[in-house]
Amino acid sequence: MKAYVFPGQGAQFTGMGKDLYENSALAKDLFEKANEILGFRITDIMFEGTAEELKETKVTQPAIFLHSVILAKTLEDFKPEMVAGHSLGEFSALVANGVLSFEDGLRLVSQRALAMQKACEIKPSTMAAVLGLADNIVEEVCASIDGIVVAANYNCPGQLVISGETSAVEKACEAMKAAGAKRALLLPVGGGFHSPMMQPAREELATAIEATTFSTPICPVYQNVTASAISDPTEIKKNLIIQLTAPVKWTQSVQQMITDGATLFTEVGPGKVLTGLIGKIDRDAATTNA
Repeated sequence: MKAYVFPGQGAQFTGMGKDLYENSALAKDLFEKANEILGFRITDIMFEGTAEELKETKVTQPAIFLHSVILAKTLEDFKPEMVAGHSLGEFSALVANGVLSFEDGLRLVSQRALAMQKACEIKPSTMAAVLGLADNIVEEVCASIDGIVVAANYNCPGQLVISGETSAVEKACEAMKAAGAKRALLLPVGGGFHSPMMQPAREELATAIEATTFSTPICPVYQNVTASAISDPTEIKKNLIIQLTAPVKWTQSVQQMITDGATLFTEVGPGKVLTGLIGKIDRDAATTNA
């Protein structure tokens, strides 16, 4: 079975999507429509902007979404039998499998980015990558720290990202090293995503998601929150709202997709982060990049 996966924040690079814009009339139309919806020329930043400009949350999230979704729409043989997206990538996956329209998906991603940015400004928060520890040890260490720090991204075995208040994450990093982690390093991110620190953003985004039409998908989506196949639009909505403060169960999602019959994973979007993680989750998994 063909599985398509869509990357999240961190996959951006200057020049992303430029070849699509120049070589496909459909892609050009969609990019120009996106410029109108967003109210600024995101294509200028994507194609010619600096790494600093691309790193702004209000730019990064729509840019990665646009690259992934427009690339999917220009693939001649795009017939997904299952889809999944990492964090932000879940929105790309939902447009690709017909749950959200292109326009609604972009509006929600833009609102999500702005809401997360606001939440980041309320209290200092951050994320850190922990390498070389079992998931249950990471969870136990987080639980032992004073302050808010939780497991946020289950990326692959031995690679888990933690998230929360800056001071608590810093303390947790020291405790992870003492517990035998190969590395525990702070990430250059704008805030503590997928943790309780995002509660204000979750409330704001919930209103926008509830007001948006979600259709029945053409194939199941393996959502971050459940790591299982979901086809009911009401449930998809609910999980998409919870996602902002809940962990991304990427390892578990990929394992479940393989159990359910995935034979080829194709990453659609900038970079090759997800195919790299999938190779670490299951060495026998066949992967490719669109």
